[in-house]
Amino acid sequence: MAKAEIEVKFCVPHVDGLLQRASEAGFRLETPRTIERNALFDTLGRDLLRERKILRMRQYGDRWVVTHKRPPADNDDTAFVKERLETETAVEDGEAMGAVFVELGYRPMFRYEKFRTEMTDGAGALVIDETPIGNFAELEGERAWIDAALERLGVSRDLCFTDSYGRMFLDWKERHGSSAENMTFEEIEGARELAAV
Repeated sequence: MAKAEIEVKFCVPHVDGLLQRASEAGFRLETPRTIERNALFDTLGRDLLRERKILRMRQYGDRWVVTHKRPPADNDDTAFVKERLETETAVEDGEAMGAVFVELGYRPMFRYEKFRTEMTDGAGALVIDETPIGNFAELEGERAWIDAALERLGVSRDLCFTDSYGRMFLDWKERHGSSAENMTFEEIEGARELAAV
């Protein structure tokens, strides 16, 4: 069953500083820093991307989760927050599920990874993502809760954005002239080393 996902992102200059502010603001650790690997699947013609949908396979520690996201019927792209309808379920074997997607005509078109720390205050979630292109945080919850959480954390609304990691990676690639095709630590480091030669 699809549920609404409402979120915003912001840059994190100092992870330890945000962790401390979050703790002081009433957030408690839910999942310690854990490697997360994601693959976005699509057709070769990028049909899902064109419809602004995603089909994602995520490995978070030892856990595999399949997620489908789509915009709600009354989507407002000018809103301060990003809202998507999300359906997800845990699967036992993510590699087998990925093979099923391939048999159905989907391919892993983009891979990205990060170290994720999850926190909650019981009403919403704060996640801190350490990625190959920088550190970011997401607040996910009701709109009013997001506004209140930003204030508690001392983060200005002006610093928030709703870009996906795919969009952020493409922007980063353009700014840095990187040859990396995926947002993985190994690929981005390899592209940096090639550029330095």
